[in-house]
Amino acid sequence: MTTAPTKAIRILMAEDSPTDAELARQAFKNGKLLNELTIVEDGVEALAYVRKEGKYKDVQTPDVILLDLNMPKKDGRQVLAELKEDSRLRRIPVVILTTSEDEEDVLKSYELQASCYVTKPIDFEKFLEVAKRIKEFFFHVVTLPPNP
Repeated sequence: MTTAPTKAIRILMAEDSPTDAELARQAFKNGKLLNELTIVEDGVEALAYVRKEGKYKDVQTPDVILLDLNMPKKDGRQVLAELKEDSRLRRIPVVILTTSEDEEDVLKSYELQASCYVTKPIDFEKFLEVAKRIKEFFFHVVTLPPNP
């Protein structure tokens, strides 16, 4: 039997599609997940957030990152590579959450040490189910590393 998390889980989602971002916001809200969801629009902003640069200087490090692959400025592959090269950030679990089903994207993501690869559904009910599964796995099954 799983128990509810005792603290809010901080989730950073890098997603350039306003529609997908709103879908995620609603899915996590409707899924009654105990979390803090922050959505940024591109890879540059995602890295600034986790590095606590500029307007993000006072944020807390996320417990999990949901990362789209195809974003402007810096794509998810580049963000993932930079995260895993940084000794302070490499232990943050990164879930690739993307519409791409391309085998090369899957292989490259795992080569870059993604925690898992999830194909993003476009249907709200299916997205809600994916959000619930992510919650169950990362917040009830595994033990997350402490934040730096």
